[in-house]
Amino acid sequence: MFATGSRPSAEFNANRQTGLGLVKELEDTMTHELHNLTNLERISLDDMNARAAMLTRVDRKYVVPTDCLDELLALMNPATQILEIGGKIEQRYASCYFDTPELHSFMDTAHKRRRRYKVRTRSYLDSELAFLEVKTRGPRGHTVKKRLAYDFAQAARMELSREGRFWVAERLEAAQCFDGVGRVDSLVPVLSGTYTRSTLLMADGQGRATIDTDLNWESWGRELQAPHIAIIEMKSGAAPSELDRLLWANRIRPSRISKYATAMALLTPDLQTNRWTRVIDRFFTMMPTLQQALAA
Repeated sequence: MFATGSRPSAEFNANRQTGLGLVKELEDTMTHELHNLTNLERISLDDMNARAAMLTRVDRKYVVPTDCLDELLALMNPATQILEIGGKIEQRYASCYFDTPELHSFMDTAHKRRRRYKVRTRSYLDSELAFLEVKTRGPRGHTVKKRLAYDFAQAARMELSREGRFWVAERLEAAQCFDGVGRVDSLVPVLSGTYTRSTLLMADGQGRATIDTDLNWESWGRELQAPHIAIIEMKSGAAPSELDRLLWANRIRPSRISKYATAMALLTPDLQTNRWTRVIDRFFTMMPTLQQALAA
């Protein structure tokens, strides 16, 4: 765990000042072009949001090796639509997660506490837009996401403004997570990450899915890359979607994975990994250089 007196590396601080830790060019790492997505009908962001905004939803996550991803996507319903923004069907994203020095957000997730939460900035690198987001748990375990338009440059510097902290405190208090003001004042950036995302709208309009590849994370000067996996996240109502059923038919079951918590567990040796042991053992044990680096 990050002790209260822990300090980030000089490199992390330099990246925080210049924004390079969050907004870095990804062209050199975008290695997994998904050919079977290029034939899908395109849909605009406005149209997708009108049909399936899904800010309150059930999430199912799947980890798929990238070497079989394109073949799997070829089996999708051809009436599935894909999000297109600025002529692109793959968008570059960056996220920065905020937590307390004691990592309350991580620990709440690790212990499956009912009132757990995540606070992050999400930046759309191609369009230079950013949002401040709070994710909490609603009734019946549904994920509830609230977002606020945020300054792109401030997100790039991994800063949480005073106005942003006040907004986060209001959202967390409304979700009954805690008496938000005191803890929110102590939030600091603990993990940044970049990835490439494709977004699909199901043929029946009942939910959408995201496919994240070229996954990269950094925390306190330590880096983790996972080019060998993709994370598919199905966002729908309670009923499974046709993509869920396709994955199940191919013996791919939902995985317990959180980009924030799993990356933190991998990059911070003394954090508990119990909730994510199966995913870590199956998909990350082939990375001896990371384990050697953490042991050094």
